[in-house]
Amino acid sequence: MSFKGIYAALSGSLAQALKIDTIANNIANVNTTAFKKDQQTFGEYLTSMEKNSEPITSLPRNPASMNNINPTAAMDKSFVDSTGTHTNFEQGSLKHTAGKLDVAFDGEGFFEVATATGTKLTRSGNFTIDSNGRLVTKDGNTVVVSTDGQDLTGADAETKRNSYAQFSGNSQPYISDSGEIYDGERLVGKLSLVKVNNLESLHKVGSSYYDFKPNMTAEVSTLNNPSLKQGYLETSNVNIVAEMTDMIMAQRVFEGTQKAIQAYDQMQDKAINQVGSTKA
Repeated sequence: MSFKGIYAALSGSLAQALKIDTIANNIANVNTTAFKKDQQTFGEYLTSMEKNSEPITSLPRNPASMNNINPTAAMDKSFVDSTGTHTNFEQGSLKHTAGKLDVAFDGEGFFEVATATGTKLTRSGNFTIDSNGRLVTKDGNTVVVSTDGQDLTGADAETKRNSYAQFSGNSQPYISDSGEIYDGERLVGKLSLVKVNNLESLHKVGSSYYDFKPNMTAEVSTLNNPSLKQGYLETSNVNIVAEMTDMIMAQRVFEGTQKAIQAYDQMQDKAINQVGSTKA
């Protein structure tokens, strides 16, 4: 008797545990500005794919039995394989804040932010002004701003780090629906807004930031006609009811795989301690 089926059950258990972790993270970020939910995807992994056997041209002419009815397939196993975590970039709803430096995308687009590890992208537009009078994100990173009308899309990280909006502190700052930044009546720059043509090339790097996967080509262009809403923030696109439903289903499947593992363990115990010790 083969007990290798326990590994198939174990792979299913690990897959559901990963799915539960992903759903839990979505639920935890339901109130995070512009958060995009993640979805775990799985596929079937066949051990036969590892083999380089010659194509079968004839069937063996042996007496039929459970052991040799199809000997080429009897050794093949099927497991659950994680194919990756994918981010759902669907638009979140807009929440009115009346903040002069709050701005939200009503459609495609990303803001560029200069961080210590390079330029990152974000859709979180809850900006503020630091002690130096510069426009920054909530965690203090510089919001990339074009101050002379220059297109910064293809600029290097150092150039973007030095492209920021400077406020005098004597006037009311605000950002317009077109992305222009004002210090009172004085125009100090325009937000660097970009469009990513291949969203699957992005991955999360924390703090609502995105970066490009190292094995994929970045297809970025300037967003010339952005749809922005000043005084609004984009909420997360997490549907709490749907996530809770998925969590319950995943937990039930996880419990089922755990019972299957326990059943295999009990059968193996009987095979070793009872059947194996039976005297002739």
